[in-house]
Amino acid sequence: MPERKPRADAARNREAVLAAADRLFAESDSPEQVTMAHIAAAAGVGKGTLFRGFGDRPGLIRALYDARLEPIREAVTADPRPLGPDTPPLERVPALLDALLCFKLDHRHLSLALEEAGAGNSPYRTEHYDWWHATLRDTLDRLPDFPGSDFTAHALLAAVRADLVDHLAGPRHLPREHLRAELAAFTARVLSGASSVEVQTFQ
Repeated sequence: MPERKPRADAARNREAVLAAADRLFAESDSPEQVTMAHIAAAAGVGKGTLFRGFGDRPGLIRALYDARLEPIREAVTADPRPLGPDTPPLERVPALLDALLCFKLDHRHLSLALEEAGAGNSPYRTEHYDWWHATLRDTLDRLPDFPGSDFTAHALLAAVRADLVDHLAGPRHLPREHLRAELAAFTARVLSGASSVEVQTFQ
C-alpha cells in the first residue's frame, strides 16, 4: 500500500513551526530561552502539534537543523567542486570546513542548541557530528600515506564547534571573513604537515 502523504494542513503547520523556531533561535540571546511553548505561540499552533510532529524539543531542533543544512548535504554528496565527492582531498577538506563554519555563523544559536541536545549534552553524540566526521575522515583517507585520519577529522571539527564559533563571533566580535581566513590557514597547516611528521606514541 503506497505511503500516504501528510495532509496539507499538517505540512503547513510543520513549515510554520520550523520558520517560527528558526526566527526565535536567530533572535534569542541564548538557545535555552527558546522553549516549545514559545515556538508554538510564534507558529500559531498548539503545543500538542509540536509534540506530535517532532516528539520533543531535541527532535524539533534536529528537524530544523536538518532542513536548513539540506542544501549543503546535497552539495557534499552529489555536487561538483569544491564540496562534491570527486573534489581532490586537499581542496575538499578546507571547503567542507568553510561551509560548516559559514553555516554555524548563519545559524549560531540553532547550532548551539543542536550540540547541547546531544546525548548527555555532548556535541559529539549527535547524528550530524557523525556525518561530518565520516565525510572528513573518508576524504582524508584518500590522501597518500596520511596518518591518523580519524583523529585529524575530530581535531578539525573541534575548530568549528558551535560554542567556539559563538564565542569568537559574539564576545570576541571577530569578523566573518577573519574567521574564515584563520580556519583556512589552520587547515592548511594541518594538511601540509601531517604527512611529514613521524607519529610517536608514549607509554
